[in-house]
Amino acid sequence: MTDAIALLQQLGFTEYEARAYEALLGRNPLNGYELAKLSGLPRANIYAVLQKLEERGAAVRLDLPNGTRYAPIAPAELIRRLATRFQDTLSGAQQALENLATPADPEYVWNIRGYAALLEHARALLDGSQKRLLLAIGRQEASVLAAPVAQAALRGIELVTLCLDECPQECGHCRGTICRSCAPLAAEQRWLVLVADDAEMLAGEIAGQDETLAVRTRQRLQVALAGWYIRHSMALTAVLGELYRRQGHMFEPETEALLRSVDLKDQRGGWLDQMRAMVRHSAP
Repeated sequence: MTDAIALLQQLGFTEYEARAYEALLGRNPLNGYELAKLSGLPRANIYAVLQKLEERGAAVRLDLPNGTRYAPIAPAELIRRLATRFQDTLSGAQQALENLATPADPEYVWNIRGYAALLEHARALLDGSQKRLLLAIGRQEASVLAAPVAQAALRGIELVTLCLDECPQECGHCRGTICRSCAPLAAEQRWLVLVADDAEMLAGEIAGQDETLAVRTRQRLQVALAGWYIRHSMALTAVLGELYRRQGHMFEPETEALLRSVDLKDQRGGWLDQMRAMVRHSAP
């Protein structure tokens, strides 16, 4: 089976229809007997197959002096016809389904399992954004999602990106306002956090293909927390960078005590880890 036949089958053609159309492309016009012989299809089926090709708009009947023959529609025209029909069908299906659907919970919470599912939800939020996107993303996911992020930028979406890998060199996949100097997460951690239009968020912890867990929601508190995480991490990173550049910085005792109080041993990475390092550095 050729690639063309397999692809036509994916577009709804039967194997016999695809084989007959492919044969007509190679030689035409043909009568039913000639087409059956060329394509290897049973003669008993050939006229039913030709009728289906006519109905699909893939072939035309030619009434010639030497009898009825058939010719294929040019591939470019066939694909345009199929695209129009599929789009009409998709639009009709969408309208019919929307008429049946009950309004979604405005503050739904979806639990997502699996890396492929996480990326599908990320693409949906990227493609559906209207005004603003906040992203906290690592190098690998930035590469995978580069196309929909670039499309969002072309639509004029405001993009704010927090790099979670502290890439030594620009990868070229991040867009908009970019914070490149945020301290990276621990080596065993990979996160993806995305906030669309300050109204919906996706947050995932990436592990193995089936071990990735994420949540997608419009629940206002969780959306706000995700947005705060990205914005505050970027702001504090900028402040810390300025402190590092200054000589003789010291923290007040109350500040040191507060930072030590949140020194959880199982939490590493981000601006908080930078601040803990500064406390250790400034301690006598």
